[in-house]
Amino acid sequence: CPSYRATGEEQHSTRGRAHLLWEMLAGDLRSEGFQSEAVHAALDLCLSCKACKTECPVQVDMAAYKSEFLAQRYKGRLHPLHHYVFGFADKLARWGSLTPALTNALLTGPITSPLIKHIVGVAQQRELPSLAAKSYIKERAASESSNIPKTSNHKNAQGLEGQSAQPQVVLWPDTWNNYYHPQTLAAAETVLTQAGFRVETPKGHICCGRPLYDFGHLGAAHSYLANVLDRMTTQIDTGLPFIFLEPSCASVFKDELPELFPNDSRAQRLRDQVWLFADWIAAKAPGFATGRLQGAQILIHGHCHHKAVFGGPASEISLLRQAGATVEAIEAGCCGMAGPFGFEADKFAVS
Repeated sequence: CPSYRATGEEQHSTRGRAHLLWEMLAGDLRSEGFQSEAVHAALDLCLSCKACKTECPVQVDMAAYKSEFLAQRYKGRLHPLHHYVFGFADKLARWGSLTPALTNALLTGPITSPLIKHIVGVAQQRELPSLAAKSYIKERAASESSNIPKTSNHKNAQGLEGQSAQPQVVLWPDTWNNYYHPQTLAAAETVLTQAGFRVETPKGHICCGRPLYDFGHLGAAHSYLANVLDRMTTQIDTGLPFIFLEPSCASVFKDELPELFPNDSRAQRLRDQVWLFADWIAAKAPGFATGRLQGAQILIHGHCHHKAVFGGPASEISLLRQAGATVEAIEAGCCGMAGPFGFEADKFAVS
C-alpha cells in the first residue's frame, strides 16, 4: 500500500483499514457509523490504486470499500467542494475547452491561479494543467468533415468498400488525452491505421467517470456508465474492440462496470472487449514495431491500475525492445499522484 509505505502507520495499511471497517460494521462504532472520523482518516489516504485487490492474499478491494464508505457518509448531503471539482473533472475540461485560451489564462495567471487553488483545495506547489487549443474529438470531427467524398462515383465507392474491409476498432478518447494531450490520441490513431485497422471514436464528449469513485459519487458514476452503454450499444453488439491509452479508464470497464451493471449483458460484453493500446498492437499486429526506435534508451514507470488490473507493462516493454530500444522498468511503486490525490493540498506532503 503506497500510503502505508509513506507513513508507516498501521491505520494506513490494508489490514488496518479493513480492521477499522470491520469494527464499524460490527457495531463497535455504532454511535458514529459512517460519520466516524477514525475510519474516514484511515481511508482518506487510500489512493484507490487497487494494488491490494491483486497483491493482498485475500484480495481486499479497499478502493471499492472507500468509494462505498464515502457514498454512505455523504448520502443526502453535500460533499466538500473539491469532491465535485475533481470528481467531475471531465465536465470542467469540456466547459473549459470552449474557450481554452481564456481558461488557461485563468488557471495559470499570477493572481487567479493561487486563488483558484485556494478555493478548490489544490496544493499551491502544483501546476494546474493547460488545455489544448482543440480537443482530439473536435480536431478529428473537423478532419472527417473536410474529407467527405464530394461524389459517389465508382472510384470512391471502391475506396470506401476497401476501407470497410479493414478490421475496425474503437479508440477511447479519455478526458486527459482528449482535452489536454490530443496529440497522443492522434499518434495512437496513426499507429493503429498504419497497422491495418480502421479507427472509430465516439462522437462528442464521453467519459467513464473514473474520478467519481474516488469521492463516493456512485450515483453519478452509474449514470456515466449507463450513458456509455446506451451510446455505444451498436459497437458493443458488433463486438468491436475498445482500445484505451489510459489504464485507469480501462480498469473502470474491467472492474466497476460489471459490478454496477451485474444484469446488463452489454456490460459483460464490453468488459471482454477492452484492450490497452500496447496489448492490442502486440497481439494483433506482430512485427509492426520492428526497428522503429533503434538505439533509444527508455525507462518505463508502470501505472498502478495497469499493474493491478492488467498485469503490468509487459507488452510495452516487449514492443519497445522489438523496436530496437534498450528498456528498463523502474523498480518503484506508486508515483504519488493517483489522479486527484497528489493535487489535494492536505495530501501534498504524503504524495
